[in-house]
Amino acid sequence: MDSSGMDGRWADGPLVELREIGRRHGERAVLGGVSLTLAPGRILAVVGPDGAGKTTLMQILAGILPPSEGEGRVLGRDLRREPEAVAARVGYMSQGFTLYDRLSVAENLEFAAGIRNVPAALREARARRLLAMAGLEHVTGRRAGALSGGMRKKLSLIGNLIHEPPLLLLDEPGLGVDPLSRRELWRMLAEFRARDTAIIVATSYMDEAERADAVLLLHEGQPVALDSPAALAASCAGRVYEWPTAAGTAASEPLPLRSRKQLADRVRAVLPEGGHAALPAGAVAVAPDLEDVFVDRTPPLPAPAAPWPAAAAAHPGGEAIVVSELSLRFGEFVAVDRASLRIAAGEVVAFLGPNGAGKTTLIRSLCGLHKPSAGTAVVAGADVAAGRRRVQGRIGYMSQHFSLYPDLTAGENLTFFASAFGLDRAAARAAIAWACAVTGLEPDGQWVRSLSGATRQRLALACSLLHRPEVLFLDEPTSGVDPASRYRFWTVIRQLAAAGMAIVVTTHYLAEAEFCHRICLMHNGRLFAQGALAELRARYGLAPDASVEDVFIAGIAREDSAAAAGEAAA
Repeated sequence: MDSSGMDGRWADGPLVELREIGRRHGERAVLGGVSLTLAPGRILAVVGPDGAGKTTLMQILAGILPPSEGEGRVLGRDLRREPEAVAARVGYMSQGFTLYDRLSVAENLEFAAGIRNVPAALREARARRLLAMAGLEHVTGRRAGALSGGMRKKLSLIGNLIHEPPLLLLDEPGLGVDPLSRRELWRMLAEFRARDTAIIVATSYMDEAERADAVLLLHEGQPVALDSPAALAASCAGRVYEWPTAAGTAASEPLPLRSRKQLADRVRAVLPEGGHAALPAGAVAVAPDLEDVFVDRTPPLPAPAAPWPAAAAAHPGGEAIVVSELSLRFGEFVAVDRASLRIAAGEVVAFLGPNGAGKTTLIRSLCGLHKPSAGTAVVAGADVAAGRRRVQGRIGYMSQHFSLYPDLTAGENLTFFASAFGLDRAAARAAIAWACAVTGLEPDGQWVRSLSGATRQRLALACSLLHRPEVLFLDEPTSGVDPASRYRFWTVIRQLAAAGMAIVVTTHYLAEAEFCHRICLMHNGRLFAQGALAELRARYGLAPDASVEDVFIAGIAREDSAAAAGEAAA
């Protein structure tokens, strides 16, 4: 590799050297005091809450933003004096990665090679190898706009690898990608790491950060920790406990906890350093993970207010959703194939499946947005086919992309949605105050487009709750949200469920399924398994402590095998 960018040989030193690097926007410091080195073949994960400075750091490393303070060299080039030379040599995949939807897979890759000045003699061999690595060799003629989310991420990744950069910068590569595709992405990264490519990944997924050699934790633009995942987890050793939900608490006063995570069947808590507490009966010390470290090293978020009783509380124990043999077809394509399930008031259910499994389509049908092609569905006491308007007045729906108006403020969005739900002025004021208290939202005069992802998430949730729905549908609600904000979000969800609201969630972050009472697995339009996590572990012959990912992989593998056997028999 080349130590100066284009000629000579790399020295044996690091590819990245930063000393007290920072960036200011006017008088506001958005990043400061970052010092690190990165050698070839090493992976660094950058984690932190919204606004922590992760993307700013990535753009400085990519030669897009000049640092305002400190010194830095990337690939032997000075970040202040030679940012163009840095940008020409690194591979940088931003969150909003650029693909040309009207070009084919092969044409996108050819374009990427051209703008990186890859010699024509090398392009075909490199493209063939990268396409095979990404599993895209059979779809080279397909338009990029017709690819699944996972395929698009892999195409963007190999487009940034076509010039064989010694340093690869990835900003949230796992967002919107199902677990199977995320595993494929990391398999590809491992292959390049083995060839001495250095990789820096900004991520909100702690399971991704655990794959790195080192983790940099940022908060409000400042480095909070920099160490290996094992060393960071060891900093919480002896302070992480779990106990069954039924155990309650033995202490007469609230426990002095650094964090508390309420899962479906147990509580996971982190004690403060040097802290002691009268723990509930059955509490056992467990191995810390990076999520525990994250919430331990960042300031705690305010606890959400307890919600008022939801409308569904009027029917405790009743069935909020009843689906029987429901199918949706678009021409010859079967998007949902004979799905059946029942969800009780107060139950939280997770829909898990790869991209294209049919989860969002099924939810949109239950919301009355798609008319079933066959079968029936009754939601909040109304038939989705015959009474779609009644259904939509009794449900809340938070879509993947948060249906907010970016050129309105948070308060204006809340007022608009309250009006859309038919609330008069007095009722709207009370509903907005309640929804903001529940979600911990403090509307100000900022445009929605300038809010952080976590704040937009809470605003979207507040808007969907204004009419106190009986059933709440959440489609990928925590995508890109940091662990502390995710814990707070799920505290709200559990409180709403306790008040009688039925809640359906889709998520690609499988650990979130542990917050839910029940899991439904979908693949190729089929809802093929459902039950509590313990039931699904037993169904697939897994250990009692098997992860949700283990269950997911086993279920998909068995479903694929059954489908293949059926095709062979036919």
